[in-house]
Parts: sequence; structure tokens; C-alpha cells
Amino acid sequence: MGSNLALNIAASGFPLVVQNRTHARTEEFLADAGPLEDKLAGAETPNQLVAALQPPRAIILMVPAGAPVDQQIAALAPLLSPGDMIIDAGNADFNDTRRRATELAEAGLVHVGMGVSGGAEGARHGPSIMVGTTPEAWQAIRPMVNAIAARFRGDPCADRLGGDGAGHFVKTVHNGIEYADMQLIAEVWGLLRDGNGAAPAEAGRLFGEWNKGPLSSYLVEITATVLGTEDPASGRPMVELILDRAGQKGTGRWTLIEALKLGQSATTIEAAVAARAVSAQRELRLEASTRFDAPGDGATPFDEDDLEAALLAAKIMAYAQGFILLAEARRAFDWDMKLSRVAEIWRAGCIIRSALLDGMAEALSGKGPAHDNLLLAPSFAKMVGRTVPALRRVVCQAATQGLPVPALSAALGYFDGIRQARGTADLIQAQRDFFGEHGFERIDRDGQHHGPW
Repeated sequence: MGSNLALNIAASGFPLVVQNRTHARTEEFLADAGPLEDKLAGAETPNQLVAALQPPRAIILMVPAGAPVDQQIAALAPLLSPGDMIIDAGNADFNDTRRRATELAEAGLVHVGMGVSGGAEGARHGPSIMVGTTPEAWQAIRPMVNAIAARFRGDPCADRLGGDGAGHFVKTVHNGIEYADMQLIAEVWGLLRDGNGAAPAEAGRLFGEWNKGPLSSYLVEITATVLGTEDPASGRPMVELILDRAGQKGTGRWTLIEALKLGQSATTIEAAVAARAVSAQRELRLEASTRFDAPGDGATPFDEDDLEAALLAAKIMAYAQGFILLAEARRAFDWDMKLSRVAEIWRAGCIIRSALLDGMAEALSGKGPAHDNLLLAPSFAKMVGRTVPALRRVVCQAATQGLPVPALSAALGYFDGIRQARGTADLIQAQRDFFGEHGFERIDRDGQHHGPW
């Protein structure tokens, strides 16, 4: 991804110097640069890299999150001059980004947290870019960032979203929504396969049809392609030969951790992260499958229109939870972030790009009722009201047949929770007061009170 981002920068007319810890990789990269070779130069060490750049310098890091970033900063910082900037374009924990911004500012340096989404292909031809830094630093790097970013109707899918860790926080939430979206799609595939007996190619054609409507999105599009692909060697559907054990690099967990810290609900994302953890326990699943009855025989197939509507409803829930989390973080960290702009820069280049995002940008822009929760925006309230009954039917049928749909179920649970004017936390507050004397509020008088237990 780092190599492709470098090629994108060079192709956009910005010369740069590249350096890798293993110099042979740098030499290979330069040799393969083709017509872009004259825009690129190589350095063997950090000292050579810094010496080759004129102040004020901008150095982009593309290394794994955590200690490797700190190690690179430690190697570079003593070589830099006041006003130089270090741009971390990897998937960093925003808490680390905030710390690094403070530490480098004390040394007269600028740290930029730059979230980049779009995978290797996006990095080369136009990703969605989420930046966190000072307004002054943003103005300095804005021409380059806008030049390499994806575009939606001519608008660069890149912007400054606040100070210090704002860009990396938005990228983390992006990835959390990505986890949820992928899990929701996978669950629907599971219902088609195990409930309806659909072959991968048949399901792929269905996803392809859905991609022509409100579900139109990058992830639904590639799902259709993946399910329709055969293994060249055996001729079998490729998906049938892939081990059902999903990996994860941590951004989904980070989303959950920050949601809990900020007191927000991200249940659909949580279910997706947990489902990946269950998928990793393959030996346990194999053993459990011999101890318990198999899922139902699928005598009643799932209605395909219901599955389409259920996926749409749950997808909206996942985005809504993500934007609520962004709104709370904006308040907690005093970021001058516009939620509508986040939706706009996700419209192209990134993994969760979707036809829904244009409407989300409008709903969050203040042109209509000012709600941070998408479910309360008139256009989405109408869409959810139309599709939730199908989500309810699908979840009920899946439960009856014993087919796992944790993310679809979580999305439905979230909806049912927020639409209930009087919930059940009255009893929880009474219990807390009973055993811990925590007190509670009353509906008929002000202040804190205790019960007559």
C-alpha cells in the first residue's frame, strides 16, 4: 500500500524521496517505477532521506501501527528542523496520534494523523483520506492530498476533520462500519447458502441485482464478483475452498473500545467483531458441531426480497451507530468536525463507499432537521420504517432455524431499543440503589433519590 501511495503522489506531479528499512526493497521499487522514475529518488537511511529534502519537510510514514511508528519517529525527529512534519498514513490508534502530536509539538515539529482507505488499489488510483492536524499544516499539505484523493463528482474525497487524532479516529470508525457491513453481507450469504440451498454463483447473481438498487456499494459489488468466481485449478466455486476463519488487525476492536469509553452503542459493530473471534475458533466449532443438533433443514426458504430489505435496514443501523460515535468524539475532544463532510469523503475511494452516503451527507448537513442520528432524519426514518419489518422476519426465521445472524440481530435490537420511549432501565436503577445505594432520578420530582428497600 505504501508503494502504491508513493506512485500515486509521483503520478500527481509531486516528486518524492522514498526509503525502506530494507534498502533492496527501495531499489526494487525504483526499478519498477517505469515512466514515474524521474519523479522518484531513493535514500538508504533516514539521514539520507532527511538530507535529500528541503525544509519545511513533509515525511509520510506507512508502517504498522504501534511501536514501529514510534521507532520511526524516534529515528527521524532528531534529524528534522522546526516546522517539519511527520505524516502517519497508517492505521494508528488515535490515542497514540494525539500523544505523538503533543510530543512533536514540544520539539517544534508537526504530526499529522492521516487515515487512508481504499486498499492497495485505492492508494494507487485515489483513496479516501481523513486528516487530523492543525489548520496551518492542512493548508500546507492540502494540494498534495487533494491531488491523490479519489473524487466524487469532481470533489476530492479528502479533508481535515479536526486536530491531532481526528483523522485516525474517523478512519477507525470507518473500519468499524466496514466490519459490520462485511459481517451483515456474510450473514445474508449464509442464509442463502444454508437456508435456501443457493449455490455461490446463484447468490452472486442475486447480490449483483441488489447492487443496482439502494444497496449499491463497493462491498456488495465485490461480493457478487467473489461468489461468481471459480478456482482455476479445480473449477469449484472459489469461496467454497476458503477456510472460514476471518482475520482482523484491530481497528474494529478499537472502535468498540472507544464507543464504550464515550458511552455510546455500537452493537452491530460489536457483533461483527465478536463473529470474527468465533470464526477464529474453528476447532471449537468443529467439536461443537458434533455435540449439538445441526441447524434446521431449511424447509421454509428465506424470501429474497426480505433478505435485500433486511440487509439495507441493518446497514443503515451500522452507519447510524458510527456517526453517533463520531458526534460524541467531536464533542469530547473538541474537534471541528462536520459529520456531513465525513459522509462526503466516504462517497468514493474507500471500502464502505455506498449509494447511501450521498443521502447521509445531506441528512447530516443541517439542511434538514439537525439530528446526529441518521435514523431520525426524515429520509432515513422512512427507509428504515419500510425495511425493518423484513429485518424482523429474517431474524425470527433465522433464529427458528438455528442459523447464526449476530449482526442482523444486533441491528434489530438497537432499533427496538432506541424506539422504545420507556425502557427497562428503571429496574436496573432500582437494583443499583438496592445493593449499592447509587440513587436514582424520579419522573415526578427533581434531584437524586433512594428507594424504601
